Amino acid sequence: MTLYPNDNENADTLLRHADQAMYKAKQSGRNRFHLFDVSKDKMDKSAFDTVIRVRQALHDGELCLHYQPKISLSSGAVIGFEALLRWQHPRDGLILPQYFIPLIEQSDLIMEIGEWVIDQALSQIEQWADLGHSWSVSVNISALHFKKENFVKSLKFLLDSHPNVLPQMLDIEITESVVIEHLSHVTQCLIACQDLGVTFSLDDFGTGYSSLSYLKQLPTQSIKIDKSFIRDILIDKDSLGLTKAIIGLAKSFNREVIAEGVETVEHEGVADEPRL
Repeated sequence: MTLYPNDNENADTLLRHADQAMYKAKQSGRNRFHLFDVSKDKMDKSAFDTVIRVRQALHDGELCLHYQPKISLSSGAVIGFEALLRWQHPRDGLILPQYFIPLIEQSDLIMEIGEWVIDQALSQIEQWADLGHSWSVSVNISALHFKKENFVKSLKFLLDSHPNVLPQMLDIEITESVVIEHLSHVTQCLIACQDLGVTFSLDDFGTGYSSLSYLKQLPTQSIKIDKSFIRDILIDKDSLGLTKAIIGLAKSFNREVIAEGVETVEHEGVADEPRL
């Protein structure tokens, strides 16, 4: 069923929406009714349109990577970079990923973009190496992409396409949400990728359902403290306490710590971990 005037359309559209609701009811087990969701339909249409437009943007070379440096607090030296996806829209200018990634992350396009990002990062590492710089690059991988059956095979192909790049110069960041649903698969995949020489980081640690078992079972080289904690450590004692606790855990498990959002001398002085 669908309701007028909530579904403020013409008669033909109302019948089509009611028909779609009928199929939803059948898919849910029959012998029930389903109310057509106008707002969700608009969201689905928006997501579909965005997938088409972003796919075109990828093919037209409108997507690009910006590189955010990672600094060692002990030496002040740049020790690597994180690749950040941006969309250089020809009309709207630079678009940040939060405005288009959520609409495409459940489509196959997110895997295509993920492989493009890895390929671009490896090319950048190669260019820096030619200039005498030995900088690693971290890339974010979506849950859908990482859970893809041939992820390891695809990663090996990309690494083989850049024979002059040492695999350990590529660091793949995964979030807790990826780990929670498929811990066993994720662990096996991490081990297989590390056999290729690639390193891994656990991103946004502390913002989700953090578990000590992740630190114990997952063979990651580093954990990243989310900037939501770092941003407030100078004014919020709870954020400061959580940050110090995560750093302590990381040291106990022999993990490197990356803190997002350290931008002042005052922030630097909070922790004595040498690689924030």
